[in-house]
Order: sequence, then C-alpha cells, then structure tokens
Amino acid sequence: MRQPRLALRFVSLCFMPLLALFASPAYASGERQLVEAINDYRAHPQRCDRRPAQRLAPLSLKSNLALPIGYGGGLRDRLKASGYAAVTVRTLRVVGAQDADEAFDLFQDEYCGALLDNQYADIGVSRARSEWQIVLAQPVLDSRVGDSRAASKGLLAQVNAARAKSRMCGRQRYPAARPLSWNPALGAAAQGHSKAMAYGNYFAHRDPDGDGPADRARAAGYRGRQIGENIAAGQSSPGKAMAGWLASPGRCSGLIRRGRFRTGFR
Repeated sequence: MRQPRLALRFVSLCFMPLLALFASPAYASGERQLVEAINDYRAHPQRCDRRPAQRLAPLSLKSNLALPIGYGGGLRDRLKASGYAAVTVRTLRVVGAQDADEAFDLFQDEYCGALLDNQYADIGVSRARSEWQIVLAQPVLDSRVGDSRAASKGLLAQVNAARAKSRMCGRQRYPAARPLSWNPALGAAAQGHSKAMAYGNYFAHRDPDGDGPADRARAAGYRGRQIGENIAAGQSSPGKAMAGWLASPGRCSGLIRRGRFRTGFR
C-alpha cells in the first residue's frame, strides 16, 4: 500500500511501534472515504461563506501529496522532491476526528472555501490518530493537456480567432488585428521556458538566472523587435488557458494589440 511506504521514509526508530497503525487498512480506507466525501461535496456544493457555490470537478487522489503530518520544511520543495511540481498548493489540518465522516465535517466547517476552490485539481490525505491533513494542489504540467504540438496548434488558432474581431480588454477596446503565424525560434524558446518552469518548480516570466522573454527569444535565434509572452499553468486544455488570458486586461491586450511579430506558444 502506498501510504505505509510514505510513512516509513520519515518515521524514526523510536516511533517504530506506530508503523502498524500507519499500515492499518482501516486508515487507508478512511482516507479514501474522506476524498469521496469531499468530491461529493464539490459535485453537490452548498453555500459557503454566504456565497453560492458552483459544481466542481472531482479532485484526483495523489500519493505524493500525502505528506507527513507536522512536516516543517518548505512545502513546494518537499513536493518537488516527491515528484510533484505545483503551481498552487495549500495544506489544511483538523484535530479530533475519529473517522472520515467526522473529519469531513470539520474540514467543511473550517475550510469550505478551500474545498470548493476550482484552482485545485489534486489532493493528498494523511492521518495520525485523530489528526487529519489535506494537501490541495494544482500541477504545473497537467497530464490531460495531451500532445504539445496539438495543444500549440489549437492555442494559435484560438489566439487568431480572438484577434479576428474587435475586443474589449478590460476597459480598452482594440480593433481586429491580422493573424499571427508560427515561428519555430519562438516556439523553441517557449517550450524551453515551459520545461524550465516545470522542472525548476517556479512560475515567472524571468528565470532564476535573470533572463526574460526577449533574452530567451534572441538566444533561440529570433531577431524581431517586439516580443511578448503570456504564461499559464495547471489548465487542462488550450481553451482554458486562453480563457484565463482573455479575462486578464493586461494579458488580453498583449495578445490583441501586437500585430507585427510572430509568436510561439507553450
């Protein structure tokens, strides 16, 4: 079973008698039961913090998110070491629950907003007696995106569709702009930066060495004067990434107003 192996990595010899408790099938069953209750709550949400809630997709149970309770190190670094690169992560903890039903009631009472947050896609659960811990996360790379070439082509088509007509970006209206065409150098720069962010566990336009979009484009062989960059993480489709960009006035204007350069997409 996966949970016992995870516990073995961090327990010291003086805590060996507790291994039988971590290995108990009832514990693993309780953790799965808690995730099922949370996903049922997301599928049939009630009002939370006086706000109406919308139906949400279920969370995927991930063994590498089941961190030891009370872990005191950097959360992102610990997840990275376990093979999970997160763009967004949050830890929730409750004490005093004897089973999954009681744990769910406590989590719902104290953290209903987090349980109904659509930015999270994965969940990990850990338990030590009556103490329960949940780790909610969104991965940098979403396995549901599929083939990168198909995603790039789909995103380019959506960008050109958005540019084909007049559009409001925030309070600013922009006229229709000519379509963009694929540029291999920019495509290589974009792909390289995506991989660097994923494996380096960061999310930013400027990399740890201080290089920005223009530096990466020129290093890849692009000689254009105007260079813009939009980045997104955790979305499961090009359409969701595009929707997020168009909803942001700054990112939207970057996609629409520049019409004299070619671009590559990650």
